[in-house]
Amino acid sequence: MSEQIRRTYDAEFKRQAVRLSLEEGRTVSGVAEGLGIHKDLIYQWRKQMKKEGELAFPGNGKQLLTEEQQRVKDLEKRLKDTELERDILKKALAIFSQAQ
Repeated sequence: MSEQIRRTYDAEFKRQAVRLSLEEGRTVSGVAEGLGIHKDLIYQWRKQMKKEGELAFPGNGKQLLTEEQQRVKDLEKRLKDTELERDILKKALAIFSQAQ
């Protein structure tokens, strides 16, 4: 049984591969062969770049967010924390009300 080693590529490598594949006179197969990767990877990366633009390829499964999206995410987290605190205080009030 042979183990396959899964290679990882950084965001800049992926962006450069996509740029090269989009240059006139170059083919995806030729770029892939030159970089030592499978051509399907380049097609995948091109699709992701088209969909997400410069926010593509954040790495480690994390999504890059615009400044506004990050702000909304932070506010949603604060809201969730505040609601949790409120619920805890409600329960504590109910417990202390019963004790008297």
